[in-house]
Amino acid sequence: MDKINAAITGVNGWVPEYKLTNDELATMVDTSDEWIMQRIGIKERRILKGKERGSSYMGAKAVEGLLKKTGTSPEEVDLIIATGVTPDMLFPANANIIADLVGIKNAWGYDINAACSGFIFTLQTAVQYVESGKYKKVIVVGMDKMSSITDYTDRTTCPLFGDGAAAVLLEPTSEDVGIIDHIFGVDGSGRHYLHQKAGGSAKPASHKTIDAREHFIYQEGQAVFKFAVTKMADVSVEMMKKHNLTSDELDWLVPHQANMRIIEATARRMGLQREKVMINIEKYGNTTTATIPLCLWEWEDQLKKGDKLILAAFGGGFTWGSMYLKWAYDGAGRK
Repeated sequence: MDKINAAITGVNGWVPEYKLTNDELATMVDTSDEWIMQRIGIKERRILKGKERGSSYMGAKAVEGLLKKTGTSPEEVDLIIATGVTPDMLFPANANIIADLVGIKNAWGYDINAACSGFIFTLQTAVQYVESGKYKKVIVVGMDKMSSITDYTDRTTCPLFGDGAAAVLLEPTSEDVGIIDHIFGVDGSGRHYLHQKAGGSAKPASHKTIDAREHFIYQEGQAVFKFAVTKMADVSVEMMKKHNLTSDELDWLVPHQANMRIIEATARRMGLQREKVMINIEKYGNTTTATIPLCLWEWEDQLKKGDKLILAAFGGGFTWGSMYLKWAYDGAGRK
């Protein structure tokens, strides 16, 4: 019996229309386009507008488009797993809300939280269900409304983040394509350097926590940057060595879009030219769990069946990892 591989057979992204530019940010906080571009590499980011629109709104848009694009009916979906750090509410799960919004009735689902590494952690979880032979169609959706937890009076964090969502369809195949391997890691001591101080069970919301502005992103930039550069590069190089991949043989690096300097450092360690690196941080910023699938969505037309990709991420927690996969279809075929 042929081995069952889990392959991405479709990808779709969705971003809000509103663009928050660096020039507009400069009217809100002490910063400038030059300062942001030199240190982070972000020109603008998308912001979700509209009353009571949470991250599930974007996730549903991405999934709805994915179903249409791949010719998949909602009734065919077996499982939907969502990931993000800004769910609509602590419960129920965003996966459940999205399933309801798009008419997925025969599936079950749940959420995974691994911060910016959430997409690859969730993708690998979904792989297990497909490779087991249990499920034929599994959707993974990464979405975050980072504007909901961004302090626009904090010049160190407010330029970083944007809102967006993207989803992929995983299906079984006996061909030599699909997800091949993963290397993941966590270090809980990193929680001290990147977290949201209040709102969880350890420090529930109160007048005091709200007044102290503790429901926004807290980050110690230098510590996070140093750790991210090391871990994202190390785990990507480790994957190349494990599978005897040279920089010439690897077709694409798909890195988490947190900081241009981190992306460039990772590519240098891997010996890759910029032409082989998917980068869209300039126009979307850090959409956390959506960055990697948004890249796949934007570069889909350029991807060819059999292309070798490494996906790499680093997130709060700390979490980090890389995935090695062979692309399953010619991108133009899904447009």
